[in-house]
Amino acid sequence: QVQLVQSGGGLVQAGGSLSLSCEVSGPGYGHFDISWFRRLPGKEEDFVAAIGWKSGTTYYDDSLKGRFTVAKDNAENTVTLQLDNLKPEDTALYYCAAVYGCSEISCYEKRRYYNWWGQGTQVTVSP
Repeated sequence: QVQLVQSGGGLVQAGGSLSLSCEVSGPGYGHFDISWFRRLPGKEEDFVAAIGWKSGTTYYDDSLKGRFTVAKDNAENTVTLQLDNLKPEDTALYYCAAVYGCSEISCYEKRRYYNWWGQGTQVTVSP
């Protein structure tokens, strides 16, 4: 089966940075596109970013204002999410997820298209 294993996260002060990693394995790796979602306290998952594995095209939620960057390493089957200038309101559980068949952000944003999810990693930003 497809597996996504996350690493990174932790506690950081406001203004600091963190890097999250998502390693993908199993059938079809290299053909999935990878997205990042986050669950803020008391809320459902929100779309953060996505990257097309073949195209390299990136997609971002506008509210993040350029503070987050998604990238991939094809050789290591890894996708990273760089979080910069973190704010307390960024505190959330962050997930990576894999999907087939999307090519526009309207598709990547729909949680129901995703069959495989990472285990999640906590990011906590202190004042």
